[in-house]
Amino acid sequence: MTIASQQLADASGLLSLGLFVVGMALLGVLGGAFWLGARVKARESARPRPEEQPHLPPGGAVHEILENREPDEVPRTAEGGRPLTPYELTNMQTRSSKDKKRPRWSRGSSGSFGGGGLGAH
Repeated sequence: MTIASQQLADASGLLSLGLFVVGMALLGVLGGAFWLGARVKARESARPRPEEQPHLPPGGAVHEILENREPDEVPRTAEGGRPLTPYELTNMQTRSSKDKKRPRWSRGSSGSFGGGGLGAH
């Protein structure tokens, strides 16, 4: 053991005092954080009472509607005319489809590009 390492290993009052000060500073920071959190929580609005909670509509729960939707047609430009820009197109809406049969993927297809899986069998 060298003299330098022996001096570092010896008990030193200054080192103990430094560790004590660091510990007290850490306790002060934690106490301040707790105090600040309590102040923020005290400024928050109160929790809603049971009568302020949302209720079911008078007709009962709303149920899911299953229907096929189809998009509106994209406007076509005249032959030789300039193409439409995205800003000239409106929001494309959907409407109820007259066909009630659900669309299915082709046999042996996974249903999406790179979807993996074995697909329909």
